[in-house]
Amino acid sequence: MPDSHSRQRPRKAARDRSTPRHIRLYRLARVLLHLLYGCFYVGALFPFFSSSRRFRSIKRWSQQILPMLRLKVVVHGTRPSGHIPTLIVSNHVSWLDIWVVNSVVPVRFVAKSDIRRWPVVGFLVSGAGTIFIERGKRHDTMRTNRTIVQALSSGEYVAVFPEGTTTDGTEIKPFHASLFQPALGAGARVVVAALRYVDHDGNLDLDASYAGDRSLLASVRLVLARRHLRAELIFAAVVDVRGKTRRDIARETERAIADALGLPHPGRRTETTRDLPAAAPTTSAPTDTPYPDRSHSAPAPAPALTSARR
Repeated sequence: MPDSHSRQRPRKAARDRSTPRHIRLYRLARVLLHLLYGCFYVGALFPFFSSSRRFRSIKRWSQQILPMLRLKVVVHGTRPSGHIPTLIVSNHVSWLDIWVVNSVVPVRFVAKSDIRRWPVVGFLVSGAGTIFIERGKRHDTMRTNRTIVQALSSGEYVAVFPEGTTTDGTEIKPFHASLFQPALGAGARVVVAALRYVDHDGNLDLDASYAGDRSLLASVRLVLARRHLRAELIFAAVVDVRGKTRRDIARETERAIADALGLPHPGRRTETTRDLPAAAPTTSAPTDTPYPDRSHSAPAPAPALTSARR
């Protein structure tokens, strides 16, 4: 776990202005073509695939798109395995999060229904099995919870971003307890995943975030302009839901993520941005990673198909 006393000054990662415009356009074209390929795949082939084959395809597709964005994923901790009802919860930083998680553990994400109406992406994530929810509608929440319970009970992994929004990675917002009700209904284990983006110096990469007033277009442009990005996916804890309320689980998981990232617990008065840790170190060496970054494979002890703002 991170040393909470070892803090580094966060900063915006230096933007790689030297990346030629034609290379950025080339990267964008490759990503768009891969999205279209994904639409063809889920539309033409997924109806004939078993559930396990669909998940394998989602994982492979996600692993293929990350190098197009020069994004490496480093995994810490033990990723979940086995056909056990599993709800994965993570903090939410970027539109990249879903691909990072799916490149390591393929899941069915829970997302707001607006995404279903997005061109290309809406079709893609719908075909990939995303569970949509109409927030603010009680009857739809009950329907969604039943769908999630069914998915968990059948051995599928389901993932949620319980903050309900994105942050720039310097804080954790309180989790919505209602999103943990299906875990109680299915008797599922809750796997806690902490996610952050860092630069080569180990500082939080604020350019990778899609939060605040930053538009999706601006975020995409910043990512395409970078030569290298690194995401760290930390499997921080497994929460036993027995004998707990959904509020208990929400508080326990949000604290586990904050601790894994060396950030203040939600509800506490936070420090100023320059006092927050840019990337608190992990003591565990990376486990399996589809794109290992050998130069960062062992952080010094002191020093993871929907993509949208939720």
